Amino acid sequence: MNTDALRNIDFTSPAVLIGVGIAVLLTLVAIAVAVDLKKKKTARLRGRFGAEYDHVLSETGSRKKTEEILSARVKRVETLKIRDLAVAERERYLAEWQVLQSRFIDHPRGAVIEADELVNSLLIERGYPAGEFGQRAEDISVNHSALVEPYRLANIITERAGRNEATTEELRTAMIQYRTLFDALLETNTAIEHRKRA
Repeated sequence: MNTDALRNIDFTSPAVLIGVGIAVLLTLVAIAVAVDLKKKKTARLRGRFGAEYDHVLSETGSRKKTEEILSARVKRVETLKIRDLAVAERERYLAEWQVLQSRFIDHPRGAVIEADELVNSLLIERGYPAGEFGQRAEDISVNHSALVEPYRLANIITERAGRNEATTEELRTAMIQYRTLFDALLETNTAIEHRKRA
């Protein structure tokens, strides 16, 4: 629009004033909707990831970057074929855990290292890809966010155990953390649904 056309507009005209008012109102509504959607996205991700949201935020220093990272994790895990274990598979893993746990008294360091290996094996059996610890922790955070920090702690202790630097108490803590994750990974959707109904 050229300046001559702007000079010919009567800005005191009711039609122009109404048009400008509607444009301003629509802009304000669009801004409010965008802000509300961002708040809802933040609340949804905080609710899903809990302390993991804060962990990633402390690493990135940016809410936007944090939410991009966590949303990418969700999309990644949605592409995986996570499956429930068959009853026989569950029982086999439980039996392996019992043997491993009984070894802890005489060989705590070895038992913790085996617990890490068993949890990794269980993750792969459920459909999580094999990979480095960081990727496994990220994948777990999508469906088991409360277990990520305990898993990280157990992994740190396991690495120290591999160098023969972990105390017996630390090894005991690692076993407890691994057991918590192990139990969560053994759950089936059917078992969870039955418990919700009870």
